[in-house]
Amino acid sequence: AASAQLQLAVPVVVVFAPGSVPGDLPGSLPFRDVQEMEISVNLRTSITSRYETIYRSTTAQEEAALGAATAKEADAALHLLQDAMLGALTMYVVPETSSLLPQGISVYVGKHRSALMRAGAGLAALRTRLRQLTQVMSFTASSIAAALSDRVPDSQLGPDARRYLKSSLGYEITFSLLNPDPKSHAVDWDIEDAVNRYVQPVLDKLSLVANFSVDSQILYYAVLGVTPRFDKESSSFLLSAHSLPHVINPVEARLGSSAASLYPVLNFLLYVPERSHSPLYIQDKDGAPVSTNAFHSPRWGGIMVYNVEDPASPQTSLPLHVDVDMVRVMEVFLAQLRLLFGLSREELPPEFLLESPGNEGLADWELDRLLWAHTVENIATVSTTLTSLAQLLDKIGNIVIKDDVASEVYRAVAAAQSAMAKLATGHLHSAFQASKEAVTSSERAFFDPSLLHLLYFPDDQKFAIYIPLFLPMAVPILLSLAKIVREARQRKKEPTKMD
Repeated sequence: AASAQLQLAVPVVVVFAPGSVPGDLPGSLPFRDVQEMEISVNLRTSITSRYETIYRSTTAQEEAALGAATAKEADAALHLLQDAMLGALTMYVVPETSSLLPQGISVYVGKHRSALMRAGAGLAALRTRLRQLTQVMSFTASSIAAALSDRVPDSQLGPDARRYLKSSLGYEITFSLLNPDPKSHAVDWDIEDAVNRYVQPVLDKLSLVANFSVDSQILYYAVLGVTPRFDKESSSFLLSAHSLPHVINPVEARLGSSAASLYPVLNFLLYVPERSHSPLYIQDKDGAPVSTNAFHSPRWGGIMVYNVEDPASPQTSLPLHVDVDMVRVMEVFLAQLRLLFGLSREELPPEFLLESPGNEGLADWELDRLLWAHTVENIATVSTTLTSLAQLLDKIGNIVIKDDVASEVYRAVAAAQSAMAKLATGHLHSAFQASKEAVTSSERAFFDPSLLHLLYFPDDQKFAIYIPLFLPMAVPILLSLAKIVREARQRKKEPTKMD
């Protein structure tokens, strides 16, 4: 892939509440400070993160907001006063003795794009805390490496890097209820209501990142394809961790949605085990039961096993009517959705407190984290696509490039350059939009039908097609030529008559 130099600028505002200004500040407030860090990716890709920080004092309104009883209330009040630019962070520094943060907590990360932190002892301690916090709320070296996982050697990647979905313009989400034993279980699930209540708020928030479509289906007689092991002690059936990968293939053959899809498909399966294999529990690698009774597969989706309790009296007529507890199911599926998008929260020091995003499913800064990673990934994808296209066109000498293909290439290059320029000035939203346009244009150029039919038409095929056409005409021509040559030779041999 081609080389890329990216600069990611994060605008940060540090606001000091009265009594929290460290004594060893280098100047009087307000002042600016820029810190750069190199993120090593590989020899051809250099990424610099620039934290452009403005230090200032609180305004009267901010001071009033910081007088709230709890950190949560203060966060909500401060949100109304902020410039809500995507990717921009505001850190409020409160005195070390402030009762706004709970005991033992020195950093509180809110639902939006701001955080509260205790002043700490001096500027150096404050800066260390700030650096840690800005990375949590924007991007870390590992989140950027995961976004560029195709270019980064495996040794540099964290264990989760290949788990995340690749950046795409759209995703399709399919919820499937698998009922292998409809004779015994009549299963009802109110998936429409559950999607509207639990999934839609998350997708509304993620709509900035991509388009989503959601559908659901019920599949009867669909089995897992792995026979669970019966455990006498617990009189239940067990699926061990090493057999889980073998569960997906037979099930996927029945799902049937991904073949026709333009976009990546996320599958969330609820499996109600047949009566002869109930109850069914999933074990982890150490043989302990998994508390959610679910597992996920990287870049594919997740499966949850939903056990049905046996009726109290043996005379109960079959099929049993089962109403699925959708709250329990959706909690698991939403956690798996966050995991697939790389929104699972990283290990943080114990003095950090992160506010739960509530029914929106993700905080504003988590959305920004996703946009930083996807923008970088999109720029890298465009660079790879256009490089591949150039190499392809070099190899096929007689290819004709139409004007519309050329203009898509120019558009892709211009949009990618624009995205890089916007990243360098800290305009995350417009950088992400430009990177999406660049991906669309580069793929249009690469998959243009006018290029495709030339790819499958090499020279030896031309001979195979044209020889049968020209051979019948060529035979009499060649025979006539041979006759002319023979006659010419004959004339040379005959001595010319002398008068």
